[in-house]
Amino acid sequence: MTKYSIEAVTEHIRKKHPRCPDFAVAWFAAEIASKNWKGATLGKAVGITMQTHLRHLHTDYDTLLLTGIDREEARRRVQPRVNAMIGSWRRRKSTKTEEAQPIKGSVEDDGR
Repeated sequence: MTKYSIEAVTEHIRKKHPRCPDFAVAWFAAEIASKNWKGATLGKAVGITMQTHLRHLHTDYDTLLLTGIDREEARRRVQPRVNAMIGSWRRRKSTKTEEAQPIKGSVEDDGR
C-alpha cells in the first residue's frame, strides 16, 4: 500500500493541472493523502479521484443510475463533461505555429 503526502499531491496537481482552483487542489490533496493506494502511481490516484468526484458531484451520473441506466452507459454519457472539466485545468501546450506567430499589435507585427 502506498500513501501520498498532501504536499506531494499538491505539487503534482499544481504541475499537471495548473488551472485547477485552489479549493479543489486542497480538497483533492486531502482526499488522496487520506487513502492507501495499492499499485497506483500518484498520477493515477489523482486521475481516479478527480474523475470520481467530478462524475458524482458535477454531472447527472447519479440521476442516470437512479432512472435505470446501467453504470457503463451512464459513465459513457457523462465522460465528455468530466474530460472537459479536467482538460480545462491542464497546462495548455503551445504549438510551433502559435510560438511563431506575432501577436496582433505587437512590436513584431508590422501591420501586414
